[in-house]
Amino acid sequence: MIELEDTYKHKGLRKQLVSEIQQKGITDQAVLKAISSIPRHFFFDKIFDSHAYEDKAFPIDSGQTISQPYTVAFQSQLLNVKPGDKILEIGTGSGYQACVLVEMGAKVYTIEYQKALYQKAIRFLPKLGYQPHMYSGDGSRGMARFAPYDGIIVTAGAPTVPEELIQQLKIGGRLVIPVGNNDIQSMVLIEKTDENKIKKKQFDNFSFVPLRGAKGWTD
Repeated sequence: MIELEDTYKHKGLRKQLVSEIQQKGITDQAVLKAISSIPRHFFFDKIFDSHAYEDKAFPIDSGQTISQPYTVAFQSQLLNVKPGDKILEIGTGSGYQACVLVEMGAKVYTIEYQKALYQKAIRFLPKLGYQPHMYSGDGSRGMARFAPYDGIIVTAGAPTVPEELIQQLKIGGRLVIPVGNNDIQSMVLIEKTDENKIKKKQFDNFSFVPLRGAKGWTD
């Protein structure tokens, strides 16, 4: 059993991290509260504990990363999550983003392409008290069997916006997806305003690992 200890020092570092991402423009109180509540150091090997509350991405297994806290907060804020919303996350990774969404009151479905990461997350997240619906497979086409969703969040860089993801949104739903090349992507927000109508906005550039699967980048 992993020993999970959340000390006063950890809580203090988390408070500083929340203040830092606020200064960078995160205003959604539910997002800030979630970041403040979740011990991010639990997602790190103990020897890397000191890196957990720095506002930067960090390598995890299978050539993936745990996203920068600001990036997690920025995507979560764009989603505009309300308690009870059904959210699809494409790219479980460490599971940290899924925990943020659960903490915000969402009903979370999350799918991971890398089998090893899925197996780790499905064992680990319940130990923290988080139980999103976790699946293994190609999420680049979404997950139609549980659609429609109030929101879809993609945590890997896509070459284009998969049409299937827009189709799986409820009217009024939001898709947040980084789109670009393998090095840098623009954060894209798509709002589905009618069955065949969308509104699209682009935001700052970010750098994500590549989205894998039929609608992502090939290996």
